[in-house]
Amino acid sequence: MHKLLGHQSGEKVFLLGNEAIARGAIEAGVAVATTYPGTPSSEISANFFDISRESDLYFEYSTNEKVALEVAAAAANSGVRSMCIMKHVGMNVAADALMTLAYLGVKGGLVILTADDPFMFSSQNEQDNRYYAKLAGLPMLEPSSVEEAAKMVGDAFDLSEALQEPVIFRTTTRINHSTGVVTIGDIKPPYSKGVFKKDPFNYVAVPAVSRNLHVKLLQNLEKAEALSEESIHNPVSGKGKCGIICNGVSWLYVADALKELDKEDQVTVLRIGFSNPMPKNKIVRFLEPLDKVLVVEEGEPFMEEAVKAMAQEAGLTLPIFGKSKELFSRLFELDPETVKNRMAAYFGFPVPARERLDLTDLPKLPQRPPSLCPGCSHRATFHVIKKAAGEQDFICATDIGCYTLGFFPPLSMGDFLICMGSSMGTGCGFSKVTGKKTVSIIGDSTFFHSGIPGLINAVFNNHNLTVVILDNGTTAMTGHQPHPGVDMVQQKLEGFNRISIEAMVRAAGVSHVSVIKPFRVSKSIETMKDALAYQGVSVVISQEICTLYAKGLNLKKQKPFYVTDKCKNHRNCIDELACPAFYLEAGRVKIDESLCVGCAVCAQVCPENAILPVKTS
Repeated sequence: MHKLLGHQSGEKVFLLGNEAIARGAIEAGVAVATTYPGTPSSEISANFFDISRESDLYFEYSTNEKVALEVAAAAANSGVRSMCIMKHVGMNVAADALMTLAYLGVKGGLVILTADDPFMFSSQNEQDNRYYAKLAGLPMLEPSSVEEAAKMVGDAFDLSEALQEPVIFRTTTRINHSTGVVTIGDIKPPYSKGVFKKDPFNYVAVPAVSRNLHVKLLQNLEKAEALSEESIHNPVSGKGKCGIICNGVSWLYVADALKELDKEDQVTVLRIGFSNPMPKNKIVRFLEPLDKVLVVEEGEPFMEEAVKAMAQEAGLTLPIFGKSKELFSRLFELDPETVKNRMAAYFGFPVPARERLDLTDLPKLPQRPPSLCPGCSHRATFHVIKKAAGEQDFICATDIGCYTLGFFPPLSMGDFLICMGSSMGTGCGFSKVTGKKTVSIIGDSTFFHSGIPGLINAVFNNHNLTVVILDNGTTAMTGHQPHPGVDMVQQKLEGFNRISIEAMVRAAGVSHVSVIKPFRVSKSIETMKDALAYQGVSVVISQEICTLYAKGLNLKKQKPFYVTDKCKNHRNCIDELACPAFYLEAGRVKIDESLCVGCAVCAQVCPENAILPVKTS
């Protein structure tokens, strides 16, 4: 039995934040869950995927976030509790559906989880998705701890059904990837089979219908504001003439700082967990007796601007500050030390002296930039592209995935990147205005997610573009989740179809299509040369299973390689491939056999044929 299903009510369990959220949703009776995987939310989906194989939960890895939300929306409007999970930038993809779904509303509870990523641990921007709740006019909840996250998910489902609107559940990386003690609750039996009652004049969003639905949305927002005023998720604690308004993980930092500063009896704290709409009357009552207020929030001044507007409307003139050069930055995460020091400076509290360890005699930690894994097929493909291009100057539009790391030297494959699927569209733009050959690199999962429309655009407008689709048989970057091109039989799973990338590409009108095995270097280079020479749209599909995924499937491992005495120390292997399995010892190239997966690419690059497979007795 899955570990999130096997505990008794009342039991205390140590869980990852994402595990706690998944358990909370199961306790709330979620029956349908959909996602496109993305860190920091991926573990929620991974747990749902496993749970669905031994329960009545329906779970799917959807093609992209927009599709995931549409599936969940239909289920919710059939009376079934549903959940849609994504990372923060996934909300951009889902936004088209989200904005109008807010008008239509739901019948069964629908919780949309957006996992924001301050400091961009695994993301291309730091966007603050609290603004999506305001933009769509939807209620939003934000947990401040792992245990609260588990409980709050159930409240989000209840709130959704009370208002008959989707509820946005916003987390951040520190909540998703922290661990904490969670008290297990009872599991509400899910209502899995829904009934959809036809009502086109409330469900078909043509202008005449949407005009009426917008009125209903604003009425629901008023109801939500009344609920926010009384919500247990907007508690006030402490006492004193100094005030702090905070949310999410910032509340933990504030609580720790007050204890360390010994000022809990001088500061009144309002924690906002039901954050859209904000409880206006409660906030004004909170402000009235205070001398000054500090707003502690990561990201944008979402609460600060709202609180200042509320104070102005109420005729209050007390100082309210948050984001500034002297206080909190809009950049990156907050941390306990920063919050403590900024609080102390703002309120004039002395900071207790603390003896610090002398670390001056310790060397700096070595930098460990992320890199492609030993034996990664993407490294081989990049080598093939560069060798095939020779001296030809080309622009490389790259995309979102493990292969993005190819922009680091010495591979240096990647000149421009915006978002998922952008390599196709930007490749078209570069090819048209620069006159240079353009190579667009995209992964298999990303191709299905959002690459197909760009490819069709390239064909229709006859761009001079070579597209390289890196088909490693999985969604590798976020944890080996399936996508429509994955062979699910390898995972011993039934009930899935498999979409051929080659067939999709040909159906899109591409006439010059090639398939290579990148570990066969010479043959792949010749094929790639033909594709680069082609005038128009050419596609090369580079097929080789992700080495980590293959290990997880227990596929046969190749013999590792070693460097023989024939080596002349040219270091082509290191300079051209930079495989992490290489290292230098006494100025000579060596291969770490524990890391080598036996891809043999380095052996084909070596000019002396000095790299051979390890002999076994």
